[in-house]
Amino acid sequence: MQIEKFNYDNKIVRNFAIASMVFGVVGMLVGLLAAIQLYAPAANLGNQFTSFGRIRPLHTNAIIFAFVGNAIFMGVYYSLQRLCKARMFSDLLSTIHFWGWQLIIVCAAITLPLGITSSKEYAELEWPIDILIALIWVVFGANMIGTIIKRREKQMYVAIWFYLATFVTVAVLHIVNSMELPVSFLKSYSAYAGVQDALVQWWYGHNAVAFFLTTPFLGMMYYFLPKAAGRPVYSYKLSILHFWSLIFLYIWAGPHHLLYSSLPDWAQSLGVAFSIMLIAPSWGGMINGLLTLRGAWDKVRDEPILKMFAVGVTAYGMATFEGPMLALKNVNAIAHFTDWIVGHVHVGALGWNGLLTFAMIYWIIPRIFNTTIYSKKLMNVHFWLATLGILFYAIPMYWSGFTQGLMWKEFSPDGTLQYPEFLKITVQILPLHMLRSFGGLLYFSGFLTLIYNVVKTMGQGKLVANEPAEAPALEKSTMFQKGDFWHAVLEKKPVTFTILAIAMIIVGGAVELIPTLTIKSNIPTISSVKPYSPLELQGRDLYIREGCNACHTQWVRPFRSETERYQGEYSKAGEFVYDHPFLWGSKRTGPDLMRVGGKYPDGWHYNHMLNPRNVSPGSIMPAYQWLISQTLDISMTEAKLKTMQKLGVPYTNEEIANGNVSLKAQAEKIASGMQKEGIAVESDKEIIALIAYLQRIGTDIKKQNTVSN
Repeated sequence: MQIEKFNYDNKIVRNFAIASMVFGVVGMLVGLLAAIQLYAPAANLGNQFTSFGRIRPLHTNAIIFAFVGNAIFMGVYYSLQRLCKARMFSDLLSTIHFWGWQLIIVCAAITLPLGITSSKEYAELEWPIDILIALIWVVFGANMIGTIIKRREKQMYVAIWFYLATFVTVAVLHIVNSMELPVSFLKSYSAYAGVQDALVQWWYGHNAVAFFLTTPFLGMMYYFLPKAAGRPVYSYKLSILHFWSLIFLYIWAGPHHLLYSSLPDWAQSLGVAFSIMLIAPSWGGMINGLLTLRGAWDKVRDEPILKMFAVGVTAYGMATFEGPMLALKNVNAIAHFTDWIVGHVHVGALGWNGLLTFAMIYWIIPRIFNTTIYSKKLMNVHFWLATLGILFYAIPMYWSGFTQGLMWKEFSPDGTLQYPEFLKITVQILPLHMLRSFGGLLYFSGFLTLIYNVVKTMGQGKLVANEPAEAPALEKSTMFQKGDFWHAVLEKKPVTFTILAIAMIIVGGAVELIPTLTIKSNIPTISSVKPYSPLELQGRDLYIREGCNACHTQWVRPFRSETERYQGEYSKAGEFVYDHPFLWGSKRTGPDLMRVGGKYPDGWHYNHMLNPRNVSPGSIMPAYQWLISQTLDISMTEAKLKTMQKLGVPYTNEEIANGNVSLKAQAEKIASGMQKEGIAVESDKEIIALIAYLQRIGTDIKKQNTVSN
């Protein structure tokens, strides 16, 4: 038997580890600032670049794609080489992948505070960056698949299954969701409109959580947890069942984010059904992870790495049980739009992704630097800071969510809303938000402890950039043996395995998306709904730029509590046919705005944006003074109207040619009306366009005497 000598590339692992730690600090700091802003408006710093609506997507992108993304690549590059007994396919591709990914993160860090955003949850980056993401993701996939093909190990271990599924599914999700038509270099409109856009976005959004924040970490759990415990995975057959059922079922569950919406009922029902079924494979993975620790509980008590794995896997189990429960319509009716969802998401993010990332860093760094960890005591300190941080974060958010959901729906004995003023409910939960930020501070303190410990560990060792290894060459004659279990045969055929994984994930997406995107009758039209005027369209783009949809929904559900609170009809699918992108939102930090049009005079909106506390004492909304001083850029009005026309919005060529004439006339009318209210404002300011849009929202249909749930 021929023994081949080769080297593992530890330099690329080290680079991704350092990037994960650096961007983790940035992402957590921004998240802590955003948490404080939700009870102390002064923390917005009176600056447009640090206002909540702009830094909230910066936080989510920094945590998901910078901190967690770099951690994924760290774990994959370390484990894949050892599972395949081969160096990465190409050092050049590894380098391009690393620097390309950091370039994407820097682009996000620049554009998002500038208000350059598509507004889509977890997909806010504009079209040139989307293209760069796709290219770098292909580089990663080519490097990974090339390594698997040249492996010296006969069978692909379970971790590799999850890595392959992650690569192919994220590629499909990103490409489909990022279909947009450019207006300019950094401005585009979604190719989908209204209900269709909402379905595509949450098909992507839910499965971004599934296939970026879950499947790669499951693969790394299957590698690092047994290594740290010194025990084999509990059940090989359970891992097979876990993998195939998870990747098939997950892709169907996205519509549970759109219950009681204008989405067709059949799609909502599919989302609910598959969400409930997801409990089985999700808990199969959790059980396989925790039972791998069987017989090693004494070791768990003594080893901080195993503590982190144990609590992280438990957090995964909690989050993946709670998710299907939140998909039940009766639970969703109370929980949706509340802080309950924030708590749920962060149990997964802080517990599952965070603790597993910390455990992997503690495992990898001493080994690639040929040393031991600097301080085991500091690892224990970090574990308890992180665990307490999660508790102080999640419990207040659950409490806040229950409070919000119930107070929003409560009626007094005389049949009127008990709490008609949204702001009273917001003020009620502010102490819970203070506790949440304290939990975030604890968690962040633990992370700083990790960084200190890891830097000291690196300092006492030396990077083994090219770690020597040897293994027998893989002989084709031994690839297949008579009597092999069917899945063992499949594990030796990476291309076939990948094709089957693609087929499994495409089925669910196709069944849900194709009818909604292609069958016109699924989205009934309303004759009174007309396209936005040029000024309203410009105002809508300002609304998107400022991230208003991060706090305000535009989606009144068919409940009496909501139609009475927001004084209008519940939302209809036909109202959104010209909305590129949709702006339904996912969180009500402020009230829903679907029926805000015409509710207040223009002057009220002016004063509200100038200083919200002048018109709503106790409001936590940031002030937007720059909208009053900044001149509206109308240089792209014609280009925006032309792009919308290409997307099917029925603007005539004459309307497009006279776009700015129409815009100025409407702006002058609004400015003149405000002068009568005693407010002097020039008609060319951004605030005028935003007011035009706000006064238009939800006014295309009038309230009818219909029975609401």
